Amino acid sequence: MSAAYQVGEKVRVSARGHRGHHRVPLYIKGRAGVVERMLGEERNPETLAYGENGMPRVPVYQVRFDQQALWPGYQGGGQDCLIVDIHEHWLEPGAEQ
Repeated sequence: MSAAYQVGEKVRVSARGHRGHHRVPLYIKGRAGVVERMLGEERNPETLAYGENGMPRVPVYQVRFDQQALWPGYQGGGQDCLIVDIHEHWLEPGAEQ
Protein backbone atom coordinates (compact mmCIF):
# COMPACT_ATOMS: atom_id res chain seq x y z
CA MET A 1 0.00 0.00 0.00
CA SER A 2 1.32 3.44 -0.81
CA ALA A 3 0.84 6.53 1.33
CA ALA A 4 -2.05 8.79 0.31
CA TYR A 5 -0.68 11.88 2.09
CA GLN A 6 2.63 13.74 2.02
CA VAL A 7 4.53 15.66 4.69
CA GLY A 8 3.11 19.18 4.91
CA GLU A 9 -0.28 18.21 3.52
CA LYS A 10 -3.42 19.43 5.28
CA VAL A 11 -5.74 16.66 6.44
CA ARG A 12 -8.85 16.28 8.56
CA VAL A 13 -9.59 13.42 10.93
CA SER A 14 -12.85 11.72 10.00
CA ALA A 15 -15.70 12.47 12.40
CA ARG A 16 -17.58 9.30 11.42
CA GLY A 17 -19.05 7.10 14.08
CA HIS A 18 -17.39 3.79 14.78
CA ARG A 19 -18.61 1.00 17.00
CA GLY A 20 -16.09 -1.09 18.85
CA HIS A 21 -12.35 -0.69 19.08
CA HIS A 22 -10.74 2.19 17.23
CA ARG A 23 -7.45 4.00 17.51
CA VAL A 24 -8.29 7.67 17.07
CA PRO A 25 -8.90 9.92 20.08
CA LEU A 26 -12.40 11.43 20.20
CA TYR A 27 -11.04 14.95 20.76
CA ILE A 28 -9.38 15.04 17.32
CA LYS A 29 -12.31 13.66 15.30
CA GLY A 30 -13.36 16.28 12.76
CA ARG A 31 -10.26 18.38 13.46
CA ALA A 32 -7.81 19.70 10.88
CA GLY A 33 -4.08 19.12 11.07
CA VAL A 34 -0.91 18.87 9.01
CA VAL A 35 1.06 15.71 8.22
CA GLU A 36 4.42 15.98 9.98
CA ARG A 37 5.87 12.58 9.20
CA MET A 38 5.07 9.20 7.63
CA LEU A 39 5.85 6.48 10.18
CA GLY A 40 5.52 3.49 7.86
CA GLU A 41 2.87 0.81 7.63
CA GLU A 42 1.54 -1.57 10.27
CA ARG A 43 -1.18 -4.14 10.60
CA ASN A 44 -4.56 -2.58 11.30
CA PRO A 45 -5.03 -2.62 15.10
CA GLU A 46 -8.79 -2.19 14.74
CA THR A 47 -9.16 -5.56 13.05
CA LEU A 48 -6.40 -7.19 15.12
CA ALA A 49 -8.49 -6.40 18.20
CA TYR A 50 -11.15 -8.81 16.93
CA GLY A 51 -8.83 -11.70 16.11
CA GLU A 52 -8.28 -10.94 12.44
CA ASN A 53 -4.81 -10.74 10.89
CA GLY A 54 -4.83 -6.94 10.48
CA MET A 55 -4.02 -7.13 6.79
CA PRO A 56 -3.52 -5.28 4.58
CA ARG A 57 -1.03 -3.06 6.37
CA VAL A 58 -2.12 0.55 6.90
CA PRO A 59 0.07 3.68 6.57
CA VAL A 60 0.51 5.59 9.84
CA TYR A 61 1.21 9.32 10.03
CA GLN A 62 2.18 11.81 12.67
CA VAL A 63 -0.29 14.69 12.36
CA ARG A 64 0.20 18.08 14.05
CA PHE A 65 -2.77 19.94 15.54
CA ASP A 66 -2.70 23.50 16.88
CA GLN A 67 -3.58 23.45 20.58
CA GLN A 68 -5.69 26.61 20.30
CA ALA A 69 -7.86 24.94 17.66
CA LEU A 70 -8.32 21.80 19.77
CA TRP A 71 -9.17 23.30 23.14
CA PRO A 72 -11.58 26.24 23.49
CA GLY A 73 -10.08 28.85 25.78
CA TYR A 74 -6.55 27.40 25.54
CA GLN A 75 -4.23 29.86 27.27
CA GLY A 76 -0.88 28.56 26.01
CA GLY A 77 1.28 30.02 23.30
CA GLY A 78 0.13 30.28 19.71
CA GLN A 79 2.88 27.88 18.58
CA ASP A 80 1.81 25.08 20.95
CA CYS A 81 0.81 21.91 19.16
CA LEU A 82 -0.14 18.29 19.70
CA ILE A 83 1.25 15.51 17.49
CA VAL A 84 -0.82 12.33 17.18
CA ASP A 85 -0.09 9.05 15.37
CA ILE A 86 -3.07 8.34 13.08
CA HIS A 87 -3.83 5.45 10.73
CA GLU A 88 -4.57 6.51 7.17
CA HIS A 89 -8.14 5.20 7.10
CA TRP A 90 -9.06 7.90 9.65
CA LEU A 91 -7.77 10.77 7.48
CA GLU A 92 -9.51 12.83 4.82
CA PRO A 93 -7.81 15.12 2.30
CA GLY A 94 -7.76 18.85 1.82
CA ALA A 95 -8.75 20.27 5.18
CA GLU A 96 -8.85 24.04 5.53
CA GLN A 97 -7.03 25.38 8.56
